[in-house]
Amino acid sequence: MKHTRQIVTKAVVAKGKKRTESSEILSPPNTPSSILGCWVINHSCTSKKHGRYVEVTGKFDINVWYAHHDHSKTSVFTETIHYKDRIKLYFRDRDSTGEEVHVRVLQQPNCTEAIIIEKGTKFQVTVERELLAEVVGETTIYIQVQDDEVEEEWAFQEESSSSAGVPANIPNDSEDSSSL
Repeated sequence: MKHTRQIVTKAVVAKGKKRTESSEILSPPNTPSSILGCWVINHSCTSKKHGRYVEVTGKFDINVWYAHHDHSKTSVFTETIHYKDRIKLYFRDRDSTGEEVHVRVLQQPNCTEAIIIEKGTKFQVTVERELLAEVVGETTIYIQVQDDEVEEEWAFQEESSSSAGVPANIPNDSEDSSSL
């Protein structure tokens, strides 16, 4: 006789992914002659679920290494950028409870382009990042159960033991293995 059981477990009930490209305008203290390098560091973020979205609040530092005073000096200009991303969720189970939000950074923020703009007084830095949001919640799964009396057949051969010695079909370790 078969019947069903309910198992309550934690599972991913919704997911969403978002790739963002933003253009940041930075104002260094010296008029730049050229950009020598640009990198993004110190990324951190937090997240919270709002209905069908996860809102990610984060920040990172942009460092621009540049030449100034007609290429006679160099400096590194650093600015912290704050952002908010809304990631749309796609649900597999809307009836879950006890939800937790997990955000994973698929691509850390990184500089894809850095140029001098506004008559040579500012930097325009293009930064890309990609985030994955997962919502984990308690959900119910259903399984079919059979009575205890029904057991699946096992494939095995019966063995017997006796004190008469080694059975004829099993080689004895003490025999010469070259004769086998």
